[in-house]
Amino acid sequence: MAKKSTSKQKKMQTRVDFTPMVDMMMLLITFFMLCTSLSKPQSMELAMPSKDSENVDQKDRQDAKESSSMTLYVLANDKIFHMDGIPDYNDPSKLIETSWGKDGLRKVLQMYDEGQVLKMMKEKAALDQKKAENSAAVPDSTYKNELKAIKSGKLKDGTVQPLTIIIKVSDKASYSNLIDVLDEMQICCIGTYMLDNIKPDDEKLLKAKGVAY
Repeated sequence: MAKKSTSKQKKMQTRVDFTPMVDMMMLLITFFMLCTSLSKPQSMELAMPSKDSENVDQKDRQDAKESSSMTLYVLANDKIFHMDGIPDYNDPSKLIETSWGKDGLRKVLQMYDEGQVLKMMKEKAALDQKKAENSAAVPDSTYKNELKAIKSGKLKDGTVQPLTIIIKVSDKASYSNLIDVLDEMQICCIGTYMLDNIKPDDEKLLKAKGVAY
């Protein structure tokens, strides 16, 4: 009996050369690097108190502090309090609790001193809109100078007294609350503010108010 002949199929090995793909990927990476603008570093400007004490009368300096200053207490349990003017440690009733957000702290800042902060915010909004509509007409250098003037109280309708904020942060306050209050400083165009610790006098005030800090 004759044997059947079996045919064997020849297996073909497929090989894909990815060398051209590497060259193409390098070209694409180079293209996107040249055409994409890198993110600009962001910095927070701080306005420091003036050291020129010879030309400022002591009484005028004290009146300016009392009429255009506010103290914020960022405490534990997401609590925030504010006191207008220089802290009066003998009167806990002046320490007022507020909330976070646009209906809390932001509204307090906007309405302070006959709405001076609100005027500054409106002028900043107009400057932002002007830059958004025509960025070439308002370069970054011009924008920074005009924003600095707004924060210092030099508005188009006249000069206003800028608000000075003292932020006293408790050791038990959350980091997110600290970031929130710093964001409100930028939103409300507060050009002069400082961070401070809870001092013994502040502790006595908070205890008299019955607030956990």
